Amino acid sequence: MTDFLSDLNEAQKKAVEATDGAVLVIAGAGSGKTRVLTYRIAYLLSKGIDPFSILALTFTNKAASEMKERIASLVGRPKAKSLWMGTFHSVFAKILRFESERTGFPSNFTIYDTEDSKRLLKNIIKEQNFDEKEYKPAVVVNRISNAKNNLISVEEYNNDFEIQTYDSQCKRPHIGLIYKLYQQRLKKASAMDFDDLLFNTNVLLRDHPEALYKYQNKFKYILVDEYQDTNFAQYLIVKKLSANNENICVVGDDAQSIYAFRGANIQNIINFKKDYKDFSLFKLEQNYRSTKNIVDAANSVIENNKEQIKKAVWTNNEEGERIHLFNAANENEEAAVIGAKIFELMKKENFTPDNIAVLYRTNYQSRTLEESLRKLSIPYKVFGGVSFYQRKEVKDLLAYFRLIVNHYDEQAFVRIINFPARGIGDTTLNKILVAANENNVPVWDVAENPANYKVSIGSNIQNKISEFVFMIKSLKTQINKQNAYEIGKLTVNNSGIIKHYKDQETPESEMRLENIDELLNALKEFAENPDDVEGENSLKTIELFLEEAALMTDMDMEENKQNADNKSYVSLMTMHSAKGLEFPVVFLAGLEENLFPSQMSLESSAELEEERRLFYVAITRGMKKVFMSFAETRYRFGELNFCEHSRFIDEIDQKHIDDMAGIFSTFNKKPANFESFAESRSNFVSVNSIKKKQDNNTGNNDDSEFGKLSPSSLKVDMTIQHQRFGIGTIQLLEGKGENAKAHVLFNNFGKKQLLLKYAKLKILS
Repeated sequence: MTDFLSDLNEAQKKAVEATDGAVLVIAGAGSGKTRVLTYRIAYLLSKGIDPFSILALTFTNKAASEMKERIASLVGRPKAKSLWMGTFHSVFAKILRFESERTGFPSNFTIYDTEDSKRLLKNIIKEQNFDEKEYKPAVVVNRISNAKNNLISVEEYNNDFEIQTYDSQCKRPHIGLIYKLYQQRLKKASAMDFDDLLFNTNVLLRDHPEALYKYQNKFKYILVDEYQDTNFAQYLIVKKLSANNENICVVGDDAQSIYAFRGANIQNIINFKKDYKDFSLFKLEQNYRSTKNIVDAANSVIENNKEQIKKAVWTNNEEGERIHLFNAANENEEAAVIGAKIFELMKKENFTPDNIAVLYRTNYQSRTLEESLRKLSIPYKVFGGVSFYQRKEVKDLLAYFRLIVNHYDEQAFVRIINFPARGIGDTTLNKILVAANENNVPVWDVAENPANYKVSIGSNIQNKISEFVFMIKSLKTQINKQNAYEIGKLTVNNSGIIKHYKDQETPESEMRLENIDELLNALKEFAENPDDVEGENSLKTIELFLEEAALMTDMDMEENKQNADNKSYVSLMTMHSAKGLEFPVVFLAGLEENLFPSQMSLESSAELEEERRLFYVAITRGMKKVFMSFAETRYRFGELNFCEHSRFIDEIDQKHIDDMAGIFSTFNKKPANFESFAESRSNFVSVNSIKKKQDNNTGNNDDSEFGKLSPSSLKVDMTIQHQRFGIGTIQLLEGKGENAKAHVLFNNFGKKQLLLKYAKLKILS
């Protein structure tokens, strides 16, 4: 029954078979992490463990569905279908619906995505007459999200002196009030945002001991994927649920913890041994993905981090090529050479476009890369743009579905009450909204009976509102009788959306019609797919579809876009977006100080270590070849900046770096603009030559005169010399220890901030 364990290596097998107690599996890049988690669940099921007692938490829906499919192939579909497996948000949304009597929310509550939240916050900020430049919705939503992820309630937020002081210093003293109004409006709309799903689950388990006892006894085995990415709210839920028997297995890699900006806390995985004293530790150290040179190069970088669980990643794969490094004069030359190399890889080495990815630190870097690829007619796709479910016409139709399921969904009501146009203008809508706020009732109640709330609306407009209300109510009667696809067709036909776009007869309206058609296809596929935990005969309702669509993670959306067609294209994406992916060929562009590592990461050693982990993730996406590049000058915010190569390049053991001089051989057919970068061949350099390269204005090529200086040896107004930026005057010294920085005004390069831990200087006077 457990013959499938022969598929595993010895380390993987040991991690799978240790089923009882607390288990930490540290899985190096490309070491088969998902396989261990999948086989561990299959092993539990093969031993007779009830699938309903297994809780498996992932970070993407795609990961959960692929794991479930693999488990089904190992132990049978009936067992796999009964697992509680999904993302944190989807599993806990399900629990909150089951426990609606305890939460104070109806079981059909709406889930607001980030755009819904921003729109609601924008309305609140406007209603309160706050300065929209100070209270930007994106800033406010992040502040509230951080509070919820740290389980800080509205009351705690407004009563915390430090929080209030911080907001006042940031010239946003009213965020606490906005947070309060925001939560009130969510409650009135019977809605939760993403963060509420975790926050309210914690409240449920905290305030209702009977619910905690119920789920502690239900989930006898808990497994968590990508544990290094968990935030405080997720950590606490898992800790509470596993407290009884501590049969918990977490899988992850501290070296790939790169989401602190989303609230992820690396200490959750680092301190696992403190939370579970009798834990077992297993290390998966064999990399199956990359060549030896790539693996060893990545190891040499990450070993510089102090905050880590030590492991020795290795591989039996071929030695492979050394990492190729290119030094460009500017970002345009960098993009041109990357484009040319991709062209050569395709023409001479038979790589297809989908074998290749170009990764960068920030989205704005894609522009020059796109221009280069277009000139060479190389197909590409940029990931990180507007996802399918965020397109206007799709959001409009989803708003209809949401209002049909939950009449109290204010954001959905406001979005579609006059779309397509029904003659219900902003004046009428504002009257309804004001009355709803003054009477503290949902907007739907006012729309149903405006006279009850003393809203003065002309009879003609009142009839139009009544027709809209009747249409939504009529569709509501069908949601438990017809599946999601049938409700979708009824909604499209009754709403007038199709006619609205057909009447426009523009290329844009044609595109919107195609997207609506694609949404109907998605509904049909969903309705006809029997694979869900409720069983094959259950009705796949529009309510279930909405939950699945609302809980699509960023990574799911990226992966869905990658798989949307069979076309082959080069992938352009940020390094964060690339996590979990792999490509035979990877280009890492823009490896410059203050860009990567980001200037914002130089405030603390913890932030700098996260940037290093991101670099580690980027390198380990490569399977066969990795190319790195940096520019000596780059325009940022309209100004020309002189750049210094990233310190992370220096941290790679030099034996893994290749001198790329002369790498471009003569093409059978030269691509467009080949001559413009032909001279750049001489700029492919080794790490050693980078280290020797001095800026012309230093007038000195002797490295021995430069060194790392202690903060105590420096003073304001002191004249110093930097290896690359030349002569300058210290204007400010700040920070202590590893965070000590000098603000220097250089004669030829302007103001620069130098982290003294890394800067090589000499004192002139």
